Amino acid sequence: MSYFTLAPNPSNSGVDSPGSSVFDLPIQPGQPQATPDNRSCTVTGQSTELVQPTAQGETSFIVISGGTGCNSICSAFGHAASYILPVSDDGGSSSEIIRVLGGPSIGDIRSRLVRLIPNAGPSSPLDAIRNLLAYRLPANYTEREARDEWRDIVEGRSKLWAGIPNDRKEMIRGFLVYFESEILKRAHKNFSFVNGSIGNYFLSAAQAFFRSLPSAIFLFSSITNSQANILPVIVTNHTVTIAAELENGERLVGQCEISHPVRQGPRIDISSQSEPASPVDALDGTLPQARNVLFQPEGKHQYEPLNAQITHLFYINAYGNEIHPSPNPDYLSSLSRYDVLVYSCGSLWTSIIPCLALKGVANAIARSRSLRAKVLLLNSANDRETDGYAAVDYIRTITRTLNDGHHAQVYGGLSKADTTYPVSAFITHMVFLRGTSVEVDVPSITALGVRCVEVEGPIDERTKLPQFDASCVARAIRSILDSMPEE
Repeated sequence: MSYFTLAPNPSNSGVDSPGSSVFDLPIQPGQPQATPDNRSCTVTGQSTELVQPTAQGETSFIVISGGTGCNSICSAFGHAASYILPVSDDGGSSSEIIRVLGGPSIGDIRSRLVRLIPNAGPSSPLDAIRNLLAYRLPANYTEREARDEWRDIVEGRSKLWAGIPNDRKEMIRGFLVYFESEILKRAHKNFSFVNGSIGNYFLSAAQAFFRSLPSAIFLFSSITNSQANILPVIVTNHTVTIAAELENGERLVGQCEISHPVRQGPRIDISSQSEPASPVDALDGTLPQARNVLFQPEGKHQYEPLNAQITHLFYINAYGNEIHPSPNPDYLSSLSRYDVLVYSCGSLWTSIIPCLALKGVANAIARSRSLRAKVLLLNSANDRETDGYAAVDYIRTITRTLNDGHHAQVYGGLSKADTTYPVSAFITHMVFLRGTSVEVDVPSITALGVRCVEVEGPIDERTKLPQFDASCVARAIRSILDSMPEE
């Protein structure tokens, strides 16, 4: 069976060599400059048309987001999009993998990879692969029930394998077997399969086997016929941990503790009395991790407020000392090649800020010659991280993080030579939903050099608040580009 039958609409001209096609790098469309017409930026109508290619080519996007906040709007960015994702999530299935095996968090990346698998018929091989890699062992299972079902999967007996060609099955199963062997080497840690994601297990095994997260992402994309361009914000084989400092001096360690804490044992001491600092990447193996955290995203709007607002987010090593890891070089280079930068809706402090609080990112954004617009999608409601925020606070948080002092260079005899960029160097437009519960002071935001664009989105039945969907985001982006002068 040819690999190309996995695609819903195969059009590849390389059908004479199907044996190697599973390892062919997914083709990325070019990154031409958009040339929109000069029209009003007012967003009207209910068109569901997504951002279409212009006369010279398709508009390209670089999207900074977390794992779930952007999933519902991915189609707004077409095929010429690059997604920047954090590797610091320590909840759900990722928490158990990190606790036992270590390594960077891959849950957000797996979520986006599954979301960007091309649509296929319900009985197609591609759909069967999607169902397998998107499957999660039930959270209400006992440990024995979860282990029994995992055993059926890893031994190839599960009904989830139905419809997957044998060559693909044995390749995927081989990595699941490798994951199982790594778990068995650490049997004393009693790995829990409850709530475990098969896609996370596959991606974690590939990362451990290749010792490269980008290589694991490439393999996942290849077997799913995906053209997704997903970049981890930091390339490392070690566990990455974030911490937040509050206005009252309190410090919170880990994404879960900051965003959606679950009562658990003590973590680590990040006071100044901790052990001596280790190198930037010496994060592996010594940071105690919580067991599998069963956080339900639908509960995010029901939260216990923080004791004070967050003032600073930073990375820490295994000893609790602040460090400044280098960002993925492909992330920085993408900022000089793409047309539009999007700060996606989602968790501000634990999804967006970890992708910005890195050396070199501020300069890359502010000095980019290719970025025609830098767009913030404002959340429709605040959460635990942003309780009490107005829209202007989101903008100031992003700007303050990017302008933070650790970006400054030190010159001999001249102390620090700080470069402080204006708000408009980082954000040119803010898109907000009509009916948002977040206060939007348009005159104040406009005075900062940021243009406000209001759109109408569908109402979420559970929260009764408007939400972004691909259609309204696409309309907003098109309106922004159409209102900008031709270059």
